[in-house]
Amino acid sequence: MEGGRGQKGGRGEGAFYLTIGALAEMAGVHPQTLRMYERKGLLRPFRRSGLRRYSPADVERLRAIQDLTEMGVNLAGVRLVLELREELARAREAVARLEKEVDALRGALEEEGERVRRELKKEIVPFRAAIAVWRPPGGDWGR
Repeated sequence: MEGGRGQKGGRGEGAFYLTIGALAEMAGVHPQTLRMYERKGLLRPFRRSGLRRYSPADVERLRAIQDLTEMGVNLAGVRLVLELREELARAREAVARLEKEVDALRGALEEEGERVRRELKKEIVPFRAAIAVWRPPGGDWGR
């Protein structure tokens, strides 16, 4: 099985890439099938000097394509399912980022609330003491 290490400028420095022949053999398909998947936009191999190189992510994507076609999904449906999976992954990443931001804001809000409580305590204690000592003129509290 032919493979090689990716170089700078690829999908990932040091990532392992398979040639079209190696991937076709591994997947049990003809290389022309992989070319067709590429033409249909289902696979997007990295190209170096005109040669297709398939990453581990491409291998996983090919497995998903094969699983879906074995279930009877046509290639247009496969493309839609893969696009929806990618959109879902992006949405999950966005939610995770937002959750981190909310956690950070919650922490900042709690810190600010604690600071305000400390400041109020400094103000309230002397105010209570002043009220305890102070009496309205005539000693009438409005009763």
